[in-house]
Amino acid sequence: MRTWQPTEEADPVGTPAFCRDCLHDAGEAPRCPHCGSPRLARHAELDTLHIAHIDCDAFYAAVEKRDDPALRDVPVIIGGGKRGVVSTACYLARVKGVRSAMPMFKALALCPEATVVKPNMAKYVAVGRQIRERMLSLTPLVEPLSIDEAFLDLAGTQRLHGESPARALARLARSIEAEIGVTISVGLAPNKFLAKIASDLDKPRGFAVIGSKEAVAFLAPRSVGAIWGVGKATQERLAREGYRLIADLQAADETALARRFGAEGLRLARLARGIDERRVSPERETKSVSTETTFDVDISDFRTLEQELYALSRKLSDRLKAAGHAGRTVTLKLKTADFQSITRARSLEDPTRLAHRIFDHARELLAKEANGRRFRLIGVGVSELADPALADPADLVDLEGARRGKAELALDDLRARFGKDIIDRGILLDAPGRRQTPQPHRNAPDELAAREAASSTPTSSTPPGAAPRRK
Repeated sequence: MRTWQPTEEADPVGTPAFCRDCLHDAGEAPRCPHCGSPRLARHAELDTLHIAHIDCDAFYAAVEKRDDPALRDVPVIIGGGKRGVVSTACYLARVKGVRSAMPMFKALALCPEATVVKPNMAKYVAVGRQIRERMLSLTPLVEPLSIDEAFLDLAGTQRLHGESPARALARLARSIEAEIGVTISVGLAPNKFLAKIASDLDKPRGFAVIGSKEAVAFLAPRSVGAIWGVGKATQERLAREGYRLIADLQAADETALARRFGAEGLRLARLARGIDERRVSPERETKSVSTETTFDVDISDFRTLEQELYALSRKLSDRLKAAGHAGRTVTLKLKTADFQSITRARSLEDPTRLAHRIFDHARELLAKEANGRRFRLIGVGVSELADPALADPADLVDLEGARRGKAELALDDLRARFGKDIIDRGILLDAPGRRQTPQPHRNAPDELAAREAASSTPTSSTPPGAAPRRK
């Protein structure tokens, strides 16, 4: 496979170029004539492209290294427990072979000297928002993909900023590194597909450009797995049909691909030629919200499983309420001790954002699977997101459910005022590892009110009966 140098052209004469460190014009020199930096952006289409993909470099690990100087020069893995998975790893750990989603025991075997840090999502989200605000200062057309990456369309911003989109992006990267303390990589291209590929070419602190004229030749030697949306199963299917490289798709007739693979074949034919007409959409729709946990020890006991499930249901409910979402479908996720994944879902009549409704239905799904098998992971999520104004309507039949809903909102108010650990429902009272409840103080709710609110969930060691009639 040929290598590709993102900052060099075969003929540099007359090719637009600037220094990514001082932002001065670089001319034809291999280094910046102003500051001596070798980090130059040089490309024939540099001043005309405006679609970008920005991806933070090893984001979670970078934030932890920023906040703890002792971690700066050591391998860092973000993850939890020996049986969990790697959320991300810094580049020092990646050199040893550590990758995201790798089991922690395997990561530590590859890099035993690594420092493991448990994820601090609240901190990462806060830093992600700071970065997002800076993106929005360049253009309103920002399409988030996650808390640390997004597409941007800077078309028409040159007059506003007094410089090309490419130079404005380099200035953004420089300011984020200097003022927020993390680094980003930028991919600049004529469309989203190529920009996403470009951002991964020159990491970390990268700035790569793929132009429209070179797109076909650039893509040809790459595996079909480089195409957005082509996972392992699709890649194997394409290989069986003789399509291993993108060049194989380029050589195929578009009509033949559409006939063989349907709409997916037509999409592959166009992307293989660097054609992607998707727009940068700032209103990227959230399709589902979920949370999960991996146990340190396999669990078969139903009581322990339901306690873990309730804690996750409450966490999920908090996220839904904070984001202004509600969902019509509740999904339970389990992974057995032998790594078999189990997913079960239930559709509700009305969308919900309440922890007790999410838990009740997920608990019934759990009861059908908790037959003595040992589980290493449990998760819960909601999908078919809907307007929260339509969620959890009053029900004249299920009066108990309405009462529990009001009690939950009252608990939310208490937790917002006095801290999340000020009060819990009864199901968590004997949960393993539960911290001792802090002693009341003069600002805490009185003991009777707390006991009455907490008693709204019965405790049991047996699988549940049917949930209330309203679903």
